[in-house]
Amino acid sequence: MNSNSKGSNIWGGRFTKSLDPLAVTFNASISFDYKLAYYDIWGSQIHAEMLGKQEIITKKEAEQLISGLEKIKNKVMHGEVIFSNDLEDIHMNIENLLLNEVGDVAKKLHTARSRNDQVALDLRLYLRAEIKEILLLLENSIRSLKFCQQKYVDILLPGYTHLQRAQPIKLENYFGAYISMFSRDLTRLEDCLNRLNFCPLGAGALAGTDLPIDRAYVAEKLQFKGTIENTIDAVSDRDFVMEFLSVSSIIMTHLSRFSEDIIIWASEEFSFVKLDDAFATGSSLMPNKKNPDIPELIRGKCGRVFGNLVGILSVMKALPLGYNKDLQEDKESLFDTVDTIKSCLQIFSPFLTSLSFQVENMQNATKNSFIWATKLLEELVKNKVPFRDAHECIGKIILYCIESNKNFSTLNKKECDLFSPYLYSSILKLSY
Repeated sequence: MNSNSKGSNIWGGRFTKSLDPLAVTFNASISFDYKLAYYDIWGSQIHAEMLGKQEIITKKEAEQLISGLEKIKNKVMHGEVIFSNDLEDIHMNIENLLLNEVGDVAKKLHTARSRNDQVALDLRLYLRAEIKEILLLLENSIRSLKFCQQKYVDILLPGYTHLQRAQPIKLENYFGAYISMFSRDLTRLEDCLNRLNFCPLGAGALAGTDLPIDRAYVAEKLQFKGTIENTIDAVSDRDFVMEFLSVSSIIMTHLSRFSEDIIIWASEEFSFVKLDDAFATGSSLMPNKKNPDIPELIRGKCGRVFGNLVGILSVMKALPLGYNKDLQEDKESLFDTVDTIKSCLQIFSPFLTSLSFQVENMQNATKNSFIWATKLLEELVKNKVPFRDAHECIGKIILYCIESNKNFSTLNKKECDLFSPYLYSSILKLSY
């Protein structure tokens, strides 16, 4: 079957010219939508089964189609198939392979179906399977964070706001923050999965079909929760792709922020963490270097996923209702995001558990530091000093320390009493 010839079996009946070779190449999507092959075949097998059940085709014809598709699936899975650009997309490539496998009965496979609802089905089947894999990877990342949380208990380190030392925090609470973030990501991804898990097949080009198909049967066999009732909606929208890319962008944001912390903490200026040799690289010039390439790459790939989200939003913006060829542009950004987020999550857990957190350096950074200022302020408040007065008092004592080259721990009672009668006793209560 050659879509570039006059009288093409796909749409050639009303055309009098061959498609220009440049148009063939420009129009083709097989270079990337080959990823949908398994799902296209599975969907076609269930579609053929339904056609036979409904006696739209004979049971024997349905069995021939299903058997032929199974042989093609095995060949595809073993890399024995070379797809043709001339056949435009994965759907027509599979149909052409089927034609060669079972003969003219293959021409009945597309009965009561359009490529519009076919590709919408393939995308949902593909994304459903990939989300389930990503959920497992996300759960593993959460387990790794919990492992670190339980390993590093009661370890103080500076907490930062504006990248300036703010208040002392516990390392276990630091990990807990990311556990909370990734746990919310998990529920967002589950919600996305639940919303996309409805079957569009049977919607046709956009207006359904007058043939007596059984959409509910197909949906059940393909393990969907039900059908998409509005046929125009079924083929016109890619909100499930946009939602997945949005959730992926949030996940990548969290991965990127954690990576940024590790990059900073691994610097000599911080020395809060040591990178394992198995997850670090050196310099081709400078023999002293030990570079945090893994977290830097995760941080960089975050922008890549953002770009994919903006891309699909731009494609969908202002599209007139119904299928438009613009929707061909949904796949590369989706496939790239799936591959990117999976690779980042796959390496995150082993990278995280390989890190050696420098506990002594972290704790030393909290000593002789003004990060205890808020604790002192609150001690004064406990002694009935008005908050604003307490805030001003602590600010003045900090200025005094800076000018006198002192810190809280080196102040004597006489100096403290110049500012507040409660200050010295409050300093004695500090944890450091």
